[in-house]
Amino acid sequence: MTRPLNGQSFHGHSEDGRPLHQQVGALCYRVSSKGRVKVLMVTSRGTGRWILPKGWPINGLSAAQAAATEAWEEAGVSGQVLDRVVGQFTYDKARDGAPPLACRVDVFPLRVDALSADFPECTERKREWMSLERAALQVDAADVSALLRAFSPDDLV
Repeated sequence: MTRPLNGQSFHGHSEDGRPLHQQVGALCYRVSSKGRVKVLMVTSRGTGRWILPKGWPINGLSAAQAAATEAWEEAGVSGQVLDRVVGQFTYDKARDGAPPLACRVDVFPLRVDALSADFPECTERKREWMSLERAALQVDAADVSALLRAFSPDDLV
């Protein structure tokens, strides 16, 4: 898989004037037979915080396909991703020995069909199904929390 060099794609500037580096993320969800929506959250590798799977765009793939690839690598998810942004958030990506990168993440909905126990980052992350409200309370960033609270699969049709 060919990926661009981290931080090569710029899309605007952060509030403090730094270039925004484009990333993609997946909001992995399922709907129970009772109509309850659950989202799959994963832990970050460094701090163990609950996050959405995300990463860099991948050459040759659409942004939605790259988000689905990140969901596979970080959470073992396979399913149906829609080529429709359901929200965005910004964050500072920490880097060893370098200043943090200001990143903007476009989030794509991915309806989960299956979870694998064996996936590329299975030894580095935990994953857990959560209600939208619980997930919104677990994340650190207010804009991610708002994105989770606003999400409804009914809006995707």
